Amino acid sequence: MSLTKQIPNLVTLLNLLSGCIAMVFAVNNNFVAAAFFVCLGIFFDFFDGLLARLLKAQSPLGIQLDSLADLVTSGVVPGVIMYKLLLIASNSSDVTMLNAEWSTSSFDWSGFRLPILPLIGFFITLASAYRLAKFNIDEDQQDYFKGLPVPANTLMIIALPLVLEFQNNEIATSLILNQWFLIGLTLVSCYLLNSNIKLVALKFKTWDLKTNMWRYILVVASAILLATLQFMAIPVIIIVYIILSIFHFNTENTK
Repeated sequence: MSLTKQIPNLVTLLNLLSGCIAMVFAVNNNFVAAAFFVCLGIFFDFFDGLLARLLKAQSPLGIQLDSLADLVTSGVVPGVIMYKLLLIASNSSDVTMLNAEWSTSSFDWSGFRLPILPLIGFFITLASAYRLAKFNIDEDQQDYFKGLPVPANTLMIIALPLVLEFQNNEIATSLILNQWFLIGLTLVSCYLLNSNIKLVALKFKTWDLKTNMWRYILVVASAILLATLQFMAIPVIIIVYIILSIFHFNTENTK
């Protein structure tokens, strides 16, 4: 295979490298830097497919490599971030006597203490791996997604520490530092990743208004929400995306 044909794979490897760097920052509680490298990885993830189509370099190797890179950037990293948030929340929350034992219990191995409750955060990693494996063998998902794409789910997760870091909102902070909210969000995230909900593919094949009406609505709504709510807008945008997709496919079915 020529060097030109390898360019998309090199971009995919940049996605993987970005995910590895993001993981190092996340493990060391630098969530801002972790979020930056996750977004950089998602940027590379978007353009590797575009380059593959432009250079006519699509291959089974590229498909598998893309999923492996996504598993790190959009699977392992959000799992680590949720683990860290649950760890912070379980240490800072005023837990009741009923759940205090569960919240503080841990494995002790050669002097290393591994808290049990925060490990629930890695359910996101498991659900992401399962979703990516299903996507690779599902021939239906060419013009739409079945379940929430892992990059979208990752953006929702990494938004949480960014809200804590940059937005002084007491309600949002109290929610994000509530371990039961985080557990609930983790379970919802795992469900959405592997649900059968049809979601509009976000890539524009043409600029036609009628064909891309729902995509344009999502872009405009996202811009307004980001301008008004900043990082808190990201989970809201995911909800809007799901609702618009449901309307879109319901409208198609009634035609």
